[in-house]
Amino acid sequence: CMVNGLAMYDGAVWAPNACTICTCKGGNPNCEQTQCKVTTCAASHTPVGECCPVCLHPGDQESPVSNTMKEMVKQEAKRGRISRAEKQKEEEGQRKGDIQRKQEVPKKEEVQKKEEVSRKPEVQKKGELQKKQEVQKKEKIQKKGKKSKDLREKEKKASSPHKQKQEVKVKKQEDSVPKGSQSPVRKFPVSQMPKTHPLSSSPRLESPVTCILSESAIACGNAKLTHVPALVDPGLKTLYLAENEIREIFSNAFSGLPNLEWLDLSKNKLDESGLAPDTLRNLTRLKRLILDGNQLTRIPLLPPSLEELKLNDNKLEGLDRSSFRGLHRLLTLELEGNGLHDGNVNPITFKPLRNLIYLRLDRNKLRAIPPGLPASLQELHLDSNLIEEVSEGILNKTLKLSVLVLSNNRLQETHLAPMAWINHPKMESMDLSHNHLVHVPSFLPRGLKQLSLHHNKIERIPGYVFAHLKPGLEFLQLSHNNLRDDGIHGISFLGLYKSLTELLLDNNQLRAIPRGLLNLKSLQVLRLNNNKIRYVPLDSICDTRVAEDSTLVSVHLENNLIDRREIPPIAFSCIKSYHSVILRPQQHE
Repeated sequence: CMVNGLAMYDGAVWAPNACTICTCKGGNPNCEQTQCKVTTCAASHTPVGECCPVCLHPGDQESPVSNTMKEMVKQEAKRGRISRAEKQKEEEGQRKGDIQRKQEVPKKEEVQKKEEVSRKPEVQKKGELQKKQEVQKKEKIQKKGKKSKDLREKEKKASSPHKQKQEVKVKKQEDSVPKGSQSPVRKFPVSQMPKTHPLSSSPRLESPVTCILSESAIACGNAKLTHVPALVDPGLKTLYLAENEIREIFSNAFSGLPNLEWLDLSKNKLDESGLAPDTLRNLTRLKRLILDGNQLTRIPLLPPSLEELKLNDNKLEGLDRSSFRGLHRLLTLELEGNGLHDGNVNPITFKPLRNLIYLRLDRNKLRAIPPGLPASLQELHLDSNLIEEVSEGILNKTLKLSVLVLSNNRLQETHLAPMAWINHPKMESMDLSHNHLVHVPSFLPRGLKQLSLHHNKIERIPGYVFAHLKPGLEFLQLSHNNLRDDGIHGISFLGLYKSLTELLLDNNQLRAIPRGLLNLKSLQVLRLNNNKIRYVPLDSICDTRVAEDSTLVSVHLENNLIDRREIPPIAFSCIKSYHSVILRPQQHE
C-alpha cells in the first residue's frame, strides 16, 4: 500500500491519527474510525494523543482505547507479528484470571450458606449482598485495567525497530514543516519507493539518494538516477527529475501516473534512441514539460494537453511541419540554444500553435525573423542570433505583439523596413541593444513605451524621431554609444515631453549637458555619468525662472570632468533632495 509515497507491506497496521486505524489488505489501505463506548462514570476526560474519553477514576469503567489495542494485538498475532513469547505471556495472564475467578466462586457459596444459617432479615441480606457485589466488580475492573496496560506495552514491543525508525524520521520531518503549510514535505530514500510495477520493465532502484515528497509532488533532482522510478500514484501531479543521468525512458514509465501535470526532465542525457515514441504522448493531462539541457535532435511526440514546452539547449536539427502537430493549447514555447537556422525551419511549422503567446528562439543561427508566426503571439525573443534585417510584412500577422527582443544581432538602420512595425498597435517594449545601429531608428511603433538601444554605435538622435509616438516613450536607454554634443538637438526629444520618466545617456562622448532636458516635464531619472562633461551651466538641469520643484529624483554626473567649485549655487535648486544628485567621484579625483 502506498501511503504518502511510502510503501506499507501487506498486513501492516498504522494509525494516521488518534481516531483512525488503518490496515494494508491486498494492496489497499483499509481505514476505520475508532468506535468510542459511552462512559457511565461520573467524570471523564480524553487523554492526549487519544480520541475516546476515559473515566477519571480507573475503577469506574474500562478505557475503550484498551479494547482497540486488544483488537490490534489480536490482528497482529494472526499475521505473525507477535512473537511466541509474547503470546505465552498473554495466555498466562488469561489462565491467572481464570484461576482467580474459580477461587471467587467458593467464596460466594460460603457467604450464601452463612446467610441462610444466620436467618437475618431480608433487608439486611440484600444490603450485604449489594456491598459484596460492588467489591467484586471493583476488583474485576482493576484487573482489566492492569491487563490493558500490559497489552499496550506488548503492542509497543511488537512494532519492529525499522518501523520505529521510520516513525521517528517522519515525526522530525513533520515538525520541520512551516506552520500553515497544507502539504507537508518529507524526505525519503528512493529505495523505499515502489521497486516494480505490473506494467514496468524498469530495473530496480537501489540508489541511497534522498528525494523530496509532498502531497502531490516528488522531487528527485541531482540524485544520480539512470532510469525513471517506477511510480504508481494517481494523485501525483508534479515529478521533478532534473540534473540526473537518465538516458532511457520506457514506453510505460509513466503509466502509473495518469494525472501528471508537470514533468521536469531537464539536464539529463536523453536522445531519440532513449525516448520511446509514445512515452510522453500518453500523458493526456500533462500541461508543463521541461526537457532543457538534453541531447534531442528532434521534437518527440507530445500530448495535445500541453500548455508549456521548453527544449532549450538541445541539438535540434530543424523544425518540420509535424513538429507541433496537435498542440493547439500550447501557450509557451522555448527553443533557445539549438541549431536552428533559416534553412531548417519550415514556414508552416508554427501553424498548429494557434494559441501561442510566448516564443523564445534565442541563441540560434537565424538570419531573419522566421515566417509564419502565430497571430496570437504577444512576446517574441530572438536574442543572440545572426539577424541582419527586418523585412516589410514579416510581422504583418502578429498584430498582438507587445514585446520584441532583437538584441545581440547584426541589425543596421538601413536594413529595417520603414513599415516593418510602425502600425503594430500593441507594441510597447522593444530591445535593439548590442547591434550595429548608427542612429536611433525611424518609424518606431506608435504605441512604444520602452526602447533599449544601449551598446550600439549611435552618434545622433535625429529630430522628430519620436514625434509620432502616442502617448510617448516612458523609458529610453542610450548607454554605451558614441553620442556627442552635436548629435542631440533641441527637438530630438519632441514627442516625449510629457511621457519620458527615465533617460539613460551614460558612457557616451558628451562634453556638455544635452539641450532640451528642461522640456521633459515628467523626467525622474537622468544618467549622464561616465561622459566628458566639464560644466553644469545655469538652466541646464533646473529652470531657475520657474519656482516649481522638478520631478527629478535621481541625477548621476559622476566620472566626468566637472570641477564642483564652478557649479552655480542654484544649478540644482529645483531638486527636492540634495542626495539625489551624484557628483563624486570625478575622473581627475
